[in-house]
Order: sequence, then C-alpha cells, then structure tokens
Amino acid sequence: MRFASRFALPRFALAALAALSLSGCGINSIPTAEEAAKAKWADVQAAFQERANLIPNLAAVAKGAADQEKGILVGVTEARAKATSIQISAEDLKDPAKMKAFQDAQNQLSSSLGGFGRLLANAEAYPELKSITNYQMLQSQLEGQENRIRVALRDYNGAVQQYNTTIRTFPGVIGATVIYGAKPMVPYQAVTPGAEVAPSLEGKL
Repeated sequence: MRFASRFALPRFALAALAALSLSGCGINSIPTAEEAAKAKWADVQAAFQERANLIPNLAAVAKGAADQEKGILVGVTEARAKATSIQISAEDLKDPAKMKAFQDAQNQLSSSLGGFGRLLANAEAYPELKSITNYQMLQSQLEGQENRIRVALRDYNGAVQQYNTTIRTFPGVIGATVIYGAKPMVPYQAVTPGAEVAPSLEGKL
C-alpha cells in the first residue's frame, strides 16, 4: 500500500502535465475553428437556397414578356435545377472536387441570372415590366439576396482561413497531426477572379 501511494502522486502529476501539453498544442482550438467554419457554410447554403427559391417567381413575372426569349428562361430554370441538386455536407468541405462541382453549378446559375436580368432591363422591348409592382418587389428581393450571398461567402472564407491557419501553425499543428489527423478546408473559389462574390443585379434588372 505504501509503495502504491508513493507513485500515485507522480502519475497524477504526469496526467496533469499531459493535459496541459495537449491544451497548449491547440487540441481545443481545432474543433472550435472547424465548427465555426461549418456554421458559416450552413449560412452560405441557406443564402444560395433562398436565391433559388426566388427564381420561379422571377420566371412567372417575366413569362409573358419573354415569349421571344424562351431560351434564356429555360437556361435559368435548368441552371437552377442543377445548382439545387448539388448539396455539400460538412465533411465535403475538405473535398476540393465536390466543392468545385458546387461552385461551378452556382456560378452557372449566377451567369444565367445575369443574362436574364439584361434581357428584362431592355425597357424598349418590355417597358411594361418597370411598372409591375411584383416585378419591382422581386427585383429588390434579388438584389438583397445577392448581397447576403456575398456576405455569407466572405464570412465562410474567413472562418476557413482561421481553421486552416490553426492546423498548419504551431502549436495547433501538433494537435492537428497527432490527435485529429485534420485536413484543410476548401475556401469558396471560382475559375474567374472575383466570381466567388455573387454578382449584383443592380442596373441589370
């Protein structure tokens, strides 16, 4: 009994030292940063979904005026269907291929919306649209939604940068390697510079 008690304190001290060492290696900061990035991604998905939800209303308002340009309307509808069919889970945020597929689909929808907006902005062809209350309200909603997308993407990229920096720098890199086997998250990027920022519809609709 005396022999066991003589070694109880050293073992306790070693356990406490190990806990402090792990804490110093960023063991808590890594999951905290990861969960923050996941939460910001949820905001991105919600913002894109809200934009997609507005598109059927846009199509309904413009349907009568766009009889000569049905190809553009079909393009927007198809781009929306593709964009909403690709979903990214929290684990997919570390998969560059899946993130690229999502980004490409959203960028295609943004491009289609831009073309559709330019069509409707042709006041000579469709002057009646400017006086339709529903159109004016929808225009304002889309512009506001594009701004929310831009803010959500900025916040997500900031959280990803924080997480990636944590797992790559001392002391977090120790916990990331030894405890979590952490992998970098993928920021929201695009093929063309600035495409990660959702386009403004101001002056287009």
